[in-house]
Amino acid sequence: MLGEKIRVASGQVTTRRVLPSQGGGPRMETSFEGTGTMLGIDEREVGTYTSVVRPDGSLFGHGQGVIMGTDGSLATWVGQGVGTVRSDGAVSYRGALCYESASPSWVRLNTVAGVFEFEVDARGNTRSELWEWK
Repeated sequence: MLGEKIRVASGQVTTRRVLPSQGGGPRMETSFEGTGTMLGIDEREVGTYTSVVRPDGSLFGHGQGVIMGTDGSLATWVGQGVGTVRSDGAVSYRGALCYESASPSWVRLNTVAGVFEFEVDARGNTRSELWEWK
């Protein structure tokens, strides 16, 4: 069951590069930066994910990132999800993230699995929301 919304963010793709295939479909690495709010704290995020196009045209992605709060909090995340490419070039992902933090404001994230929606429009603008999975 979904719990409270714990994060909202927006940002911009900063880098894309095509990677060698590993026996499946094409692979692409995407890095992004953004700002948002995590558990009520303003923050900045940097992340990178790798996507593989599967035979049916859907995407499988996995990635990692770091979030830095304006109060000095720091958290890292790892996650994976599935996505679709829309006709206008936008990409839509759904998946799960796990966090690690020693910061008092975010230490509770160590026991949270978060489910996310991550959207990238055709111009590289990102938008994401994260809910606690209870």
